Amino acid sequence: MSKSEDACLASNGAKVILATSSDEKHPPEHIIDGNSGTCWTTTGMFPQEFIISLRGLTEISTLTVQSYLVKRLRIERSTSKDPSSFELCDERTLEHIEGQLQTEEFKMSAVQATYLRFLILSGFDHFVAVYKVTAD
Repeated sequence: MSKSEDACLASNGAKVILATSSDEKHPPEHIIDGNSGTCWTTTGMFPQEFIISLRGLTEISTLTVQSYLVKRLRIERSTSKDPSSFELCDERTLEHIEGQLQTEEFKMSAVQATYLRFLILSGFDHFVAVYKVTAD
């Protein structure tokens, strides 16, 4: 997938419009900056969430989430003009291998979304990180 096709890139109009944690060194905007070397970190306690606003109504067939220490993740979508009326896309428990980033691919049946909500329901530690979300 080329960067120009990624609906979750800031350079393609995506914005993080809500995040339950914010650390000035690891802000939520790092999730959509296209740089795998930057990340958003949570500040403890679960659940944690962030919402990505897409440029407009977008068809998505695959979402990929790069994270660290995330245990249980739920992804929801909305086609509303406002970030409301979210519907479940997928929820799963991720595998953790010490010292390695988690790269989890979520296949969708060509769903449409204007907003994507990511709920981190639990982690393998008190603090977790999300490096990147890509949407194809």
